[in-house]
Amino acid sequence: MNSFGVIFRVSLFGESHGPAIGVIIDGCPSGLAVKPDDFIADIKRRQSGSKGTTKRQEPDRPEILSGVFDGVTTGAPITLITKNSNKISSDYDEFKQVPRPGHADFVSQVKHSGFSDMRGSGHFSGRITWGLVAAGVIAKKIAGSTEISAKLISAGGSDNIENAVNDAISSNDTIGGIIECRVKNPPLAIGEPFFYSFESAVSHIIFSIPAIKGIEFGVGFAAATMRGSEHNDPFINSKGKTSTNNAGGINGGITNGNEIIFRIVVKPTSSTGVDQTTFNFKEGKMTTLKVKGRHDTCIALRMPVIVEAATAIAIADLILIDRGIHGIRKI
Repeated sequence: MNSFGVIFRVSLFGESHGPAIGVIIDGCPSGLAVKPDDFIADIKRRQSGSKGTTKRQEPDRPEILSGVFDGVTTGAPITLITKNSNKISSDYDEFKQVPRPGHADFVSQVKHSGFSDMRGSGHFSGRITWGLVAAGVIAKKIAGSTEISAKLISAGGSDNIENAVNDAISSNDTIGGIIECRVKNPPLAIGEPFFYSFESAVSHIIFSIPAIKGIEFGVGFAAATMRGSEHNDPFINSKGKTSTNNAGGINGGITNGNEIIFRIVVKPTSSTGVDQTTFNFKEGKMTTLKVKGRHDTCIALRMPVIVEAATAIAIADLILIDRGIHGIRKI
């Protein structure tokens, strides 16, 4: 479905080339100060314009339709939208007959019996992540002193991101990347095993971001090569600080107070400029597809702020769940 969260519930709506896109946030506590300018900094980080990103540029101005009165949340559902204006829908006409390899074109048409909106990839577009970023701004207010930061640490298999992007542009192809996210001063002891552990909640919403293909916490897959005595994180004080952080700040699906660290894999953008041999479903034969339109060479360049927002949403929901189950701890 299109919603995430148990108490702090986020629902995304809209299509890439429709009139508007947006988000509804239910379960947000009343009394939080919120104004339109609060969203601008993170929204700008998600926008295109830098080398390696799409030439489609939208104002992305947020409009608050409900849930905020006199600059303060009311406790009612918050509705945020932004209008779409820079659209060239004809670039997508061909994809109904010749779906792009690696994209949702084929499966969306099958799933929705041919009625899926193909313009700009419709509801499957990365543009829909505007709503995640907007919701993340409010979620960060609930997270309080917790600091969430994500950055692209490699692209196209190289830590020289600029060179990797330039090489992809020169070859008219696309590349993916790896993003690392760190959470400093995380709330202690949030996470509800088994099915809503901290890793489960974060992984769920992270995989809702288009193009994500993998996630690892702490040392991640390298743990399979380590012995228990090497992987364990010994405690060094009464507050739960550990001498190492191989677990990435999580034990038993619950935050242990140490810095939370995880990394995610972003695949190359499916809409590559390289000619591809694929199937024409209308004519029933193989054909050569050359993708038109405006697409990111490396979508991972715009991902860090989306990852931060998604993480904040999961944390906000877990905080509110924990408060409901256990009350406010005195630590």
